[in-house]
Amino acid sequence: MKIQIINKSKHALPCYATSCSAGMDLRANLDEPIVLKPLQRCLVPTGLYIALPEGYEAQIRPRSGLALKKGITLLNTPGTIDADYRGEIGVILVNLSTEDFTVEDGERIAQMVIARYEQAEWQEVEVLDETERGEGGFGHTGTK
Repeated sequence: MKIQIINKSKHALPCYATSCSAGMDLRANLDEPIVLKPLQRCLVPTGLYIALPEGYEAQIRPRSGLALKKGITLLNTPGTIDADYRGEIGVILVNLSTEDFTVEDGERIAQMVIARYEQAEWQEVEVLDETERGEGGFGHTGTK
């Protein structure tokens, strides 16, 4: 699939790290570093603008290494970029650690996964079909 992209950043286009990667790394596009204090959040620009085909979305997800090693993750995750959005892709970073974190220009801050979606059409009914699980919710299936 081909996706139109405008790259106003100083960095190369997002790419897949391996042939089996689902996500492409997004990089910060900054004039100066951003210092994120503990529990602080900010919108980090990427300098990228895309036009997705109808029926597709771009999901913005955290990078596991940043989350584990530095306590940096994304709010509103996965973030959704709709097919009709034409603005700059921004990433909402949050620092869940106890230490300051500095976001540098060009740093890989998130990953983007392109996914197909369908829109639902509601069908109102009086009763839902029965299942083995029924109304069992959070933790219903146990921990082991």
